[in-house]
Amino acid sequence: MVGLPRYTSPMTQVVLVGLVCFLCPGMYNALNGMGGGGQVDRTTGNNANTALYSTFIVFGIAGGSIVNLFGVRWTIALSGLSYALYSGSYIYLNHTGNGSFTIAAGAILGIGAGILWAAQGMIMVSYPREDEKAKYIAVFWIIFNLGGMLGGILPFAINYHADTDSLSDGVYIAFVVLECLGALLGLALAPPSRVVRDDGSSVVLVKYTNAGKEAIEIVKLFLNPLMLALLPMCFTSNFFYSYQFGPVNASIFNLRTRGFNNIFYWGAQMVGAYALSFLLDNTRMTRRKRGLIAFIVVAVFFNVIWGATLKMQLKYTHGPLPNGETTDYPGGLIDFLEHKRAAGPIILYMLYGVGDALYQNFAYWIIGSLTNDNQKLSRYSGFYKGIQSLGATVAWQLDAKNVSYLDQMIGNWVLLGISLFPMFYVVATLKDHSEDAVPAKDEAESIEDVEMN
Repeated sequence: MVGLPRYTSPMTQVVLVGLVCFLCPGMYNALNGMGGGGQVDRTTGNNANTALYSTFIVFGIAGGSIVNLFGVRWTIALSGLSYALYSGSYIYLNHTGNGSFTIAAGAILGIGAGILWAAQGMIMVSYPREDEKAKYIAVFWIIFNLGGMLGGILPFAINYHADTDSLSDGVYIAFVVLECLGALLGLALAPPSRVVRDDGSSVVLVKYTNAGKEAIEIVKLFLNPLMLALLPMCFTSNFFYSYQFGPVNASIFNLRTRGFNNIFYWGAQMVGAYALSFLLDNTRMTRRKRGLIAFIVVAVFFNVIWGATLKMQLKYTHGPLPNGETTDYPGGLIDFLEHKRAAGPIILYMLYGVGDALYQNFAYWIIGSLTNDNQKLSRYSGFYKGIQSLGATVAWQLDAKNVSYLDQMIGNWVLLGISLFPMFYVVATLKDHSEDAVPAKDEAESIEDVEMN
């Protein structure tokens, strides 16, 4: 009889943080995927996302150090509440039409999200052994994106017969409740100092850190040649969300079909993550060879779907407008029951989800291949999310400023192409084992003075 994983095992902790992200960022992703936070006028949603990612830049980069100083449990729990505040702000927007609270809540969410994702990244890529990192990333990604699927089902079901173009209060209330549960679940995480791998090795911690040391380490991130080489990858990794969620999903599909699309978008993420993990954890090949094959898969896949997107984008210039004018997509807004019209665009949108999972899982695997030190990885993860947020800030403002859909689409494709060259360089320099791995005999000493919360 197979027993349940130990509470202090890395897998249990990755599952727990996956469930937190299922309930918090997963719900946010579902809401965001509706375009404009589920509002017919995307201006407030776009400006809220700009505020969110503006603070995310700072607290993403600093988030790793904050987690190193204060531990994972309370930082994740408190950060989770910022997601509930953001979803709740749309109820106020529904009743007042005043977007200032939503934009302010977006800025607060950027603080919480930056810290939460730094903690999540550290747990996901530092807890497993080197030959298990892709599997753990995939496990997290699958649980996390189940949240996006559930979040797609909620508006799809609740608004199935609705004749409005904005989400109802009931959808937002459901999101708030789920996100509060996610915040509470963060308190169930074990301190990293108690986590023990199945082979008996402990998660490695350095003896001591303080604010001064962490400030210095943040500066060093921008002097690290490998981190600088990964800047374009980080910048591009969420840039496409504003285009996919706004100029595509919110512009050519009706409200219930946007929710329907999100079910398959986030579901496809799970398929992409699971498939890639088999390649990246295949120890019959060197780490460098695995990385180069994955690089080719990612590069080819993204170029194919952006080529298909260009063909579709040339058919229209705008989505529904606040003055009541509908999209100029041929035939008007698509409903998922219009099988002939809907099949191609819906399948393409689903493939966007596969591509997102391939790109981001590969990015995390690259970062996890650079070191096994969990404090370094918390900083690296924070750096990744911070620079990612810088790209997202720019992208959401492009849509908020009504930059043409075609220009947004071409900009995404060009940025992807630019990111591939330095990404290839980093992958080509990977070694089979991280040089800073701590010998087993030193592990007990490395945690004896540390009990992180």
